Amino acid sequence: MSAYKKDEESGVGTFFQDKTTVIQEARVFNETPISPRKCRILLTKIVYLLYAGETFGTQEATTLFFGVTKLFQHKDSALRQMVYLVIKELSGIAEDVIMVTSSIMKDMQPNLEVIYRPNAIRALCRIIDGSMIVGVERFFKAAIVDRNTSISSAALVSAYHLHPIARDVIKRWANEAAEAVQNKGASMAYGSHAGYQAMQSSSSIVQYHALGLLYLIRQGDRMAVTKMIQQLSGAKGSGGILRSPFAICMLIRFAAKVMEEDLNVQRAMYELIEGYLKHKSDMVNYEAARAICEMKNVGANELYRPIAVLQLFLSSPKAALKFAAIRTLAKLAQTHPNAVQTCNLDMEKLINDDNRSVATFAITTLLKTGNEASVDRLMKQISQFMGEISDEFKVIVVNAIRALCLKFPAKQSVMLNFLSGVLRDEGGYDFKRAVVEAIFDMIKFIGDSKEAGMSPLLICSDVLSHVFMPTALAQLCEFIEDCEFTKLSVRILHLLGVEGPKTPQPSKYIRYIYNRVVLENAIVRAAAVSSLAKFGVNVADAGVKKSIQVLLTRCLDDVDDEVRDRAAFNLKLLNDEPLADAFVRDASTFSLDALESRLASYVADQEGASTPFDFASVPKVSKEQVLDTARRAFSTFASRAPVDTDLARNAGTRADAINAVAIASDATGIAADAGSPAPSASEQQSAYAKQLAEVPELAEYGPVLKSSLKPVELTERETEYVVSCVKHVFAEHVVFQFNVRNTVDAVHLEQVSVIMSPSEEGELEEDFIIPVPSLGPNSSGIVYVSFTRANPVAFATGSFTNTLKFVSKEVDPESGEPEEEGYDDEYQIEELDLGAGDYIVPSYAAFATEWDRLRSGATAQETFALTALDSLKTACDSLLDILGMEALGGTEAPTSASVHTLNMSGLVCGGAGKVLARARMTYQTGKGVVLELTVRAEQESAAQLVISAIA
Repeated sequence: MSAYKKDEESGVGTFFQDKTTVIQEARVFNETPISPRKCRILLTKIVYLLYAGETFGTQEATTLFFGVTKLFQHKDSALRQMVYLVIKELSGIAEDVIMVTSSIMKDMQPNLEVIYRPNAIRALCRIIDGSMIVGVERFFKAAIVDRNTSISSAALVSAYHLHPIARDVIKRWANEAAEAVQNKGASMAYGSHAGYQAMQSSSSIVQYHALGLLYLIRQGDRMAVTKMIQQLSGAKGSGGILRSPFAICMLIRFAAKVMEEDLNVQRAMYELIEGYLKHKSDMVNYEAARAICEMKNVGANELYRPIAVLQLFLSSPKAALKFAAIRTLAKLAQTHPNAVQTCNLDMEKLINDDNRSVATFAITTLLKTGNEASVDRLMKQISQFMGEISDEFKVIVVNAIRALCLKFPAKQSVMLNFLSGVLRDEGGYDFKRAVVEAIFDMIKFIGDSKEAGMSPLLICSDVLSHVFMPTALAQLCEFIEDCEFTKLSVRILHLLGVEGPKTPQPSKYIRYIYNRVVLENAIVRAAAVSSLAKFGVNVADAGVKKSIQVLLTRCLDDVDDEVRDRAAFNLKLLNDEPLADAFVRDASTFSLDALESRLASYVADQEGASTPFDFASVPKVSKEQVLDTARRAFSTFASRAPVDTDLARNAGTRADAINAVAIASDATGIAADAGSPAPSASEQQSAYAKQLAEVPELAEYGPVLKSSLKPVELTERETEYVVSCVKHVFAEHVVFQFNVRNTVDAVHLEQVSVIMSPSEEGELEEDFIIPVPSLGPNSSGIVYVSFTRANPVAFATGSFTNTLKFVSKEVDPESGEPEEEGYDDEYQIEELDLGAGDYIVPSYAAFATEWDRLRSGATAQETFALTALDSLKTACDSLLDILGMEALGGTEAPTSASVHTLNMSGLVCGGAGKVLARARMTYQTGKGVVLELTVRAEQESAAQLVISAIA
């Protein structure tokens, strides 16, 4: 008993030994007689080392492998099972493993003990290659339909592993897999009660594995998959062959996938899934409810029954059911909060659940579905809850509150008090960053949160005026007094420099910023110097400017050269208004991708010519957009390892290090499930420019002036041939890029081209078509169609009818090669429009300044009645889509439902210069939107282009 207790306390760690020691102990395999106990212990050590991450060399693995194979001569069943396990693990490393095939095949014979056959089948699939599968095919077919469930399951799982290397052979096993599904379903359905209890678990696994193999074989044939689902499910899920809950859950997932891909069977698949909501298994009920909740474009009527099922699970005594239900409701609440509101009472009971994961999801879901009246009660409950959960869950809660702030701006004071409270609590960087980001959003989107009214006592008291500041900016000021994270301090100081000068009393923030110059490290001190300079430049009060000069002068004696350099540079800015306008007040900068592309083309085309570079043709972006792009570029590095501030500060230039830290501070905030971020507009334009530069026929066209950001879909995504188009505008040409995808498995296309017929002749003349020579099944290609603009000064617009032409060839199912003979075929695709927006590049600008500057330029104004539009938001989206311009100052999001003004800016291709548009609009129910569009441009042609786009 004492020895057993000692082994139990030591745990699996007793099997961990040095690799060299284990290899030396392998001599035990050669002993006579063989000791099963010693061999099992050594085999366990080998497997443990492999799972612990230890790597064996090829020679070492080969020696061990063939040493293990000597144990086949022993009849101990437990030892034999360990032998097969080690063979499977070493087969991918050792050499000449194929030599053990005959020994394994002996254990696959039907007349041997059942315990050997499943292990032999699993090991054999790891040993043989594709050329040997035909020779053992009859063994696997017989094993799949074997009455013993462990043998059948082993053969089915082995078929999974063999499918990638012998797809055609595995396809021939479809009848056996279907028989396994049906036989196990019958034995479970019609067997005796005792037999049912004994075989339920193992038979369930066989049905599950057999169904998975059937889908793997038929997944390329959508009709076959649909037929299989309908046959196995029965009418509306009420009958059918499947009795295994695992298999039914898999069938529901297959049905959901088919429903998403094929609109023709969407209703039938929905009814099938809905029928399983009444199944006797909780597992199946939940899977069906989850599948419906995750459907695209699901409506409130379809959600009623699945939400009712999930609501019942919320009161279940099983923690797994509660967690699954609340997690699904939390995800659904992001898109359908009103539908989830019926579960609010049940979710409130889970706030104090012993399982903190369940409680966290309950709180975040309530924050998404609750109304404004329940905010105070929820915030009080959350305050008591926050101290009991880990930082990971705290981040989830804070992100939910961050969304709630924007949903109920009137409750910003309550939520700001909560955020300021948790900001003082202990926590790691991710938690603190989430709170700071939530406060940043409040400052950006809720104007009242920046500055709140002060009490009369404090207004009269100069001494206390800087102490009591119940605002978002004040909370950030207090936080950086004790902030231990350099990244957050830098970001907050930057925000204070931007927002502080705009407040009624900007001087009260200066003390907090200068404290950082006195108390913090060099990176924070440099950021504080830049923040102070923004107060000196942007605050009109001469006293504030003088105070900033004094503080910056003191910074000239700093021990860090970056701080001294920034102080000297900013002192120069304070006394030079044009310099201050360019470096501080101007919120725009050149798009670096566009600037690089234009400069490269300029250098390549000039060849010593003296024509100056035209900076006016380079689009601009806001500095905030540049920062967002930098954050995305830095996010991959920041997610792998935190920025070492000391190392960064001493590497290269100090300015680069400080900027890197500032950029990286928000990079780790990207959600793990968000995937790769979408490229920005400038990045997309640059990618298109590089792609077009690689086409020899387009090399002489010069730089591309504008590429449409979103490909125009010319077919449905579910059709045989999926086609989309990207439009590229050059100085004298227009090139249409057709992205073509062949989704038909049995058809090979050759000489794929697109025939375009313009509605108006004369404005565009077709140059050539660059077809796709060959397009195999499930592959993509690009067709280019080039037109010359007959009048480069004018802007050719109109629509095109398009036809996809190709030579169609059948694919031989055995060899996978296309047949020699084919036939000409064509496929009609949708019309394509070339509009004004295709000639306008979105460009950021300070609207008020540029609008006044263009007062003396070309001006055009028209009034339109847009009766088909149902809201001002729809009108804004439509204008931006048609004109291809950039919305300025957040005017793309109307704050009123009746009156709004949209400001836009852009650059017109071909040297027509900058164009600004102001759209004043009103909305009346039943009458639509009345739009007054005023355009100012550097040239008359640009102004008329914008007006004609709406007319």
